[in-house]
Formats: sequence, C-alpha cells, structure tokens
Amino acid sequence: MLDCLIVGAGAAGLTAAAKLAEEGYSGQIWEKMPRPGLKLLITGKGRCNITNARYSSIADFLENYTQGGRFLYSAFNQFSPEDTLKFFSKWGLEYVVEQGGRVFPQSEKAKDVLEALLRASESKFTLCLKKPVTKIEVVEDGFLVSSAREKVRAKTVILAVGGASYPKTGSTGDALKLLVPLGHSFSTLRAGLVPLVCAEPWVLDLQGLSLVNIKATLSENGKTLKSEQGEMLFTHFGVSGPVILSLSNFDFNKATLSIDLKPALTEEQLDKRIQRDFHKYLNKDFKNALNDLLPQKLIPVIIELSGIDPEKKVHSITKEERAKLVGLLKSLDLTVVGKRPIEEAIVTIGGLNLKEVNPKTMESKLFKGLYIAGELLDVSGYTGGYNLQAAFSTGYLAGLSAACHLRDTIVE
Repeated sequence: MLDCLIVGAGAAGLTAAAKLAEEGYSGQIWEKMPRPGLKLLITGKGRCNITNARYSSIADFLENYTQGGRFLYSAFNQFSPEDTLKFFSKWGLEYVVEQGGRVFPQSEKAKDVLEALLRASESKFTLCLKKPVTKIEVVEDGFLVSSAREKVRAKTVILAVGGASYPKTGSTGDALKLLVPLGHSFSTLRAGLVPLVCAEPWVLDLQGLSLVNIKATLSENGKTLKSEQGEMLFTHFGVSGPVILSLSNFDFNKATLSIDLKPALTEEQLDKRIQRDFHKYLNKDFKNALNDLLPQKLIPVIIELSGIDPEKKVHSITKEERAKLVGLLKSLDLTVVGKRPIEEAIVTIGGLNLKEVNPKTMESKLFKGLYIAGELLDVSGYTGGYNLQAAFSTGYLAGLSAACHLRDTIVE
C-alpha cells in the first residue's frame, strides 16, 4: 500500500510530493497527460510568474484574491511567498523580482521551475504519466484509486487535478467525476483572468494596440467593481492584457469599462497639456495635432468619438470641444458584453465548496486522509503570481498534513 497517491503533476501536486518526500514518505503521482506540468509551462507566456514579492503581511497579500482569500490564510502562514522563494533557491532555481513585485526565474524559462519541483520530489515519488484516474473509493484502511488498467491502495490521497481552463494542458474539470460521487459539491466553473468582449465596432480598428500606464475601471449599473492601473491590449473582439485580466475576475451581466488614458494627469492638467500641443500646432488640422498625445492608431478613433471635425484648424477649436476631448481621454468607455470562453482563461473561478475542506490542513471534511489542493479549490486571484502561490501553498499544506496523518498527528 502506498503512503500517498497524488493525482495531478502540476504546481500543487508536485509541491505536495516535495513536502511528503522531505518528511520521509513515498508514493506515486498519477498524471493523465504525457508530460508533467503542462499548464505550469505556459504560465507567464512561458516565463512562469512564480509568486509576488510585494506585500507587507499575509493579510496584505490576501487582498489580491477575489475568491477564497480568507480560506488561504493558514496555507500562506505555513508556506508564504518568502518560503516559496527559499524552496526554489534550495532546489537550484535563481529568480529575479520585476515590476510590481512579480517574481520570475532568472532564466525566463518555466521549464526550470518545473524541473526544480521534479527534483524536489523524485527521491520518494514515482511519476506515472498517461494515467488518468477514473474512480476513488473509500476503503477500510485508506483509499482504492483506479485508472483504466490498474488499481492501487493508498493510505492518503491528494487531489490536485486543476480547474477547467486551458483544457489542452489537461485541466478539464476531472474532479467533478471523482469527488461528486463521494458527496462533495462544486460551484459553477467559470472563466477567470480572461479577455473581455466589447460591443463597440471601433475596437477592431485598434486590434494589436498596446497601452501602458492606463487606468481601467469596471462598473455595472453605476457601481464600481474594480479599478486597475497598468497595461492593456486591444483585440479583434475587445480587450485583454494584465489590467483587463484582473478585472475579468468579477461577475457581471453587462458592464462598462472606462479607460483613463492619462491617469497621471488631472482634467485641468490634461487640458493645459492639450493647450500647449494646440499652440504648437496652431495652424494645422485637428487630425494632425494629436501625434504628441496619443498613439497613431488611436487618433482616428478619438477624433471620431470627439465629434470634432478632423479638418478643423486647431486655432478654431472651442473651449467646449476641448473639454469634450479631455473628458474622452480621461474616460474612454467600452460596453462589456461578456468574457471569452473558459478554454481561453488563465484560471478557473469556482470549484470545490470551501466549506467542505479544512483550511488548516486542506483535508476533506467528509473523508479523513483525502486532501485537495490547487485550482480545484474555489480560490482565484489577480495576475501577478498570486494563483501559482495559492497552488504552491495549498499543495505544501496538503503534503504536510498528509505526512502528519501518516504519523497520526495533527497540524495546528
């Protein structure tokens, strides 16, 4: 009988295996895909944003989660972002801290993160690929876990099979068929950290345009849901980029996205800036007077939305027209009619009901010795390394708790 069977060779499952190996316990990791860590390999566009180093306390760090922040408190106390960096340093991974506290491997290669996790667990755990789990049964001395061609008995089981985003990497919501028959319940799986679809036809004209240092505010029925400052990207269907992905974690039916193109300037300061540009281009047409203020691709759209005649001489533009231009640059509004499908999402919102999991151990409240970690839990955060940190921390705590269970002790 195995000490532990871990289902899923992603960030959470491999971290759990590493902790169990450190505690002297062994077992197997069953992964249904032909390679481990496929989703980990594509995170951060292949660079892997491991965690975030910009925080003053665990409570401060938890402010970056839209789902399940309080649930993660114990996990982060056991395995903090600082602990994550120490862990990877121990296993030979050098890292750098970039803008906004985002931490990446110095090599800028996600595979180096995966290889560190594999090194940390390989002494005690056998990695079994192309082995999807079909059933988990509770037996007298632990669990009976089945694949298509094999059954094994294990004293403990850790489920870390991921959510339903990026199904090509193996995240296909498999936990439903494993845990629901055991009595566990799930909230609806939805797309998180995903591009937004907008109604305005002019977004197509801006396809490929990237904007930096903008402020985007998402609101519904006049109520602000969230504001974020940073980078965004226009696409053929709407908008994407780090700021937009973070805003997408909020639920809405039909929302307004207001983009402040010049967040560092007040309306009065922006008006003075425009007046200086207008003085510089005094005798030019309006369409030729915005080159110093806006990206070239954005100028025709702003001119059309402003209602100012593009052929109008700059010296003829009225104070009222200038005020409308200022307002447009401080609040370029888009109508958000939906999100891209979950197959394009970075993370899954929704998952296993957190009331059915002990946050101090990651153990199922229904079955002793069964632990759940990673994206399978109804936990989600913003971009910036927060979701991977949740996977590392819950995986670590699940591994620690399984080790304690095997020793007949309790994690406090």
